[in-house]
Amino acid sequence: MPPTQNHDLGKPASLVIVTGLSGAGKSSALNVLEDIGYFCIDNLPVAFLPKFLELSGNFSPTIKGIALVMDLREKHFLKVFPGLYRRIRKAGIEPELIFLEADDQTLIKRYSETRRKHPVAVPGSVATAVVRERELLQEIRSLATCRVDTSKFTIHQFKDYIRKVVSRGELQTSDLNISLLSFGFRNGLPLEADIVMDVRFLPNPYFIDELKKQSGLESKVSEFVLGHAVSRAFTENFLNLLKMLIPEYVREGKSYLTVAIGCTGGCHRSVAIVEEIGRCLREAGHEIALLHRDLKT
Repeated sequence: MPPTQNHDLGKPASLVIVTGLSGAGKSSALNVLEDIGYFCIDNLPVAFLPKFLELSGNFSPTIKGIALVMDLREKHFLKVFPGLYRRIRKAGIEPELIFLEADDQTLIKRYSETRRKHPVAVPGSVATAVVRERELLQEIRSLATCRVDTSKFTIHQFKDYIRKVVSRGELQTSDLNISLLSFGFRNGLPLEADIVMDVRFLPNPYFIDELKKQSGLESKVSEFVLGHAVSRAFTENFLNLLKMLIPEYVREGKSYLTVAIGCTGGCHRSVAIVEEIGRCLREAGHEIALLHRDLKT
């Protein structure tokens, strides 16, 4: 275990630490951050972090912030990082700790495609290593300010999402970064969701021939879904609930809120409801990110 030295920690303008499961997209996230002006380092040894932050005050003012990928490729990471992260926060630095994950099947497929060796050396298949790594990272996952399941994202959706995550500090209208996510229950629950709402009780446009192949983004489908009294009542009541909850989440210091709304396939009802609730929350002055996980565009 590396020695723990006392350093006066510098306070960078913005510090983002990306960690998570191998194959979940950490390199892609770092590329996005580099593109928007962050100084980026991949696989920084955990022992170097205090000294690195101490020196960060000497960086060029043109640098938007610092982004680091740190994970269990470095042998001391699991043992040292949690305590060091808490010390950093106690020193007044509040990094975004982004934890990237994906379902087992997706991670195994990505490793099969790249044929790279998994960093967790355990007897057995890649599947065994994926399960073991997930177990090892549970404590660090619990510390994250943002957890992102990359299984269902296209690369473009993922890049947009990372940009929205790190832009939170620039937003003046709210201290809470709110994402509304539509999904289909047949494709599984979104792991990153804080609130899940089931709208399968609403009238389904899928059974209307002229609407079946359209999506909730199109006006005819939206008008059908929102045209029913039960839909209007649900939307009004759920909006009132969110307007009550949002200030409480801010008061508790929560940085991110993901509200997931699901229907059967994630193409009609949930999409229309997410769009309507997003519109209303934006009118109320909130910054909202809209994501349609299962909608093929």
